[in-house]
Amino acid sequence: MTAPTYDPRSFPPFAVTVDIVVLTVTTRLEVLVIERGGDPFAGSWALPGGFVLPDESVDAAADRELLEETGLTRGKLEDIHLEQLGTFGAVDRDPRMRVVSVAYLALSPVQPQPTAGTDAVAAHWVPVDDALAAPLAFDHHQILAAAVDRAGAKLEYTTLATSLAGPDFTLGELQHVYEAVWGQPLDRANFRRKVLATQGFVVPTGKRRTGKRGGAPGRVYRPGAGGVMEPPLMRDEVRL
Repeated sequence: MTAPTYDPRSFPPFAVTVDIVVLTVTTRLEVLVIERGGDPFAGSWALPGGFVLPDESVDAAADRELLEETGLTRGKLEDIHLEQLGTFGAVDRDPRMRVVSVAYLALSPVQPQPTAGTDAVAAHWVPVDDALAAPLAFDHHQILAAAVDRAGAKLEYTTLATSLAGPDFTLGELQHVYEAVWGQPLDRANFRRKVLATQGFVVPTGKRRTGKRGGAPGRVYRPGAGGVMEPPLMRDEVRL
């Protein structure tokens, strides 16, 4: 009995892409967007990303697109945290063909000079609120909103805030990261008490410096070895 044969051309075109939400904190939470240079959605903002090549995995495609757009790699742990966010596969999300996207969330303590990829005319860092208010290409509004929700939740039960604070930081700078991601002011005393009471969260360096937000010199800390907040740092417990 012979094996059944088929003609690949008889199947409709299908593709897999990766889209990357790169978040950083300056005076506020910002996201990297590109301006599309061609159809579909020419001139619209979009998240950086692209098609997965035939000879690469989705993780490899995310690494490649991240490097092409930002110059960052997740091999440099001091530079970037990259994790898979989810899969987005609405039938009509891409007018060209059936396309499923695997989205990633990247957290960067620095704001590298962005580089526009092959299908973009420009790349910009913009406030997340501005991006969410814009008519983003494809379903990137949905992907960005999911990424912001994920980042906010992860700051409650993991120590990933230090991925946005940098290799060392004052507690004031760390608090600013939480305030930017959560979009709300926090009580200084309650925040510091919770951070310092969490084993493995931060480690004092013995140094002092004036924080990025000014004020008296504060103690400088570095990330601790812990990865999970136990107990969680719930935003309702430290908000004003």
